[in-house]
Amino acid sequence: MNAGALAVRPIGTNPTLIWGMTSIERLRRIAAAQKLRFGANDDGPALLVAANHVFEPAWLKFMAARPGEVLTLAGEKVIAHVAADRPGDGFPEGLAEVRAEDHREFYNEALRKREEPVLERLEPGQVRAIERKTYFGAYKGVTDLLTKYLWPEWALVLTRIAARIGMTPNQVTTIGAILCVVATWLFWRGDYWAGMAAGLVFMVLDTVDGKLARCTITSSYWGNIFDHGLDLVHPPFWWAAWGVGLSQWGLALSEDGFALIMIAIVGGYVVQRLIEGAFMRRYGGIHIHVWEKLDSDFRLITARRNPNMVILFVATLLQRPDIGLIAVAWWTVLSCLFHAVRLVQAMRRQAQGEAITSWLAV
Repeated sequence: MNAGALAVRPIGTNPTLIWGMTSIERLRRIAAAQKLRFGANDDGPALLVAANHVFEPAWLKFMAARPGEVLTLAGEKVIAHVAADRPGDGFPEGLAEVRAEDHREFYNEALRKREEPVLERLEPGQVRAIERKTYFGAYKGVTDLLTKYLWPEWALVLTRIAARIGMTPNQVTTIGAILCVVATWLFWRGDYWAGMAAGLVFMVLDTVDGKLARCTITSSYWGNIFDHGLDLVHPPFWWAAWGVGLSQWGLALSEDGFALIMIAIVGGYVVQRLIEGAFMRRYGGIHIHVWEKLDSDFRLITARRNPNMVILFVATLLQRPDIGLIAVAWWTVLSCLFHAVRLVQAMRRQAQGEAITSWLAV
């Protein structure tokens, strides 16, 4: 920890638990994540924080850039940035007031959305409502249609359970990884319904681990690698296993046909990821999915795992899982073409002097 960094010191106490921890423990984790000293009481600058409130990390960053000011909510002092920490249990007088009510929206680049970060007084009767707010505050604004609309409520229940029993995000990811392998094996055997059931639980847990990490402030470098690495690697194995399993339905594809389909799916998947990476490198880390609203809307259905599983589910319901795999191949090629065109359009607009920025950051 940088000895010259701001210190963070809680003011008062609060026994009420949020996500299985006190507001002071939550504050300690936020401070550690932002590389700030916690609990120090010295002559250096400090952020004094009321323990009777709970807030999202963005508010601490917000106040770290405002020395000599105090953040208030409904007239109550919540976070003060003082030039020198002094002994005592209260907030000093004479600081310029910054009303939380006047700073309602921040752009969260990591979650690709504009949001109003949670800042609430923490009382026993408000815990479930505050947990719900912080959970949805941890949700990506631009994602696929299943993650956005189908299972947020399921994942909220599981995230609460995991927090209460003390599970770590990596433990959730590990359970999901096991189910991911089980789903691959079931697809290989042609047990598509059982495989989709295992895959569904895995996909929900893929939401839970990230939300648990953000809500309990336990994100880690290796956890992020584990989670995103699994997301990145497994889809081609699912589609290949699905193709092998078609023989159990008497719908096996020809060798050449299967090879062409896998080239289209895997090749398109890799090229689409490369396009996304090229866009981010060229335009200062901006995701292609948040360039314009069109891109964010297309992210709902682009040929990623979850939309592809919708295609396969419908095809299997119609007793034609073979056509489902062919449709996934075509949709992958079309999605890849869409993103390639968008990259070229961005390059052309930049060449004409237009700045490439996210529509959400405006």
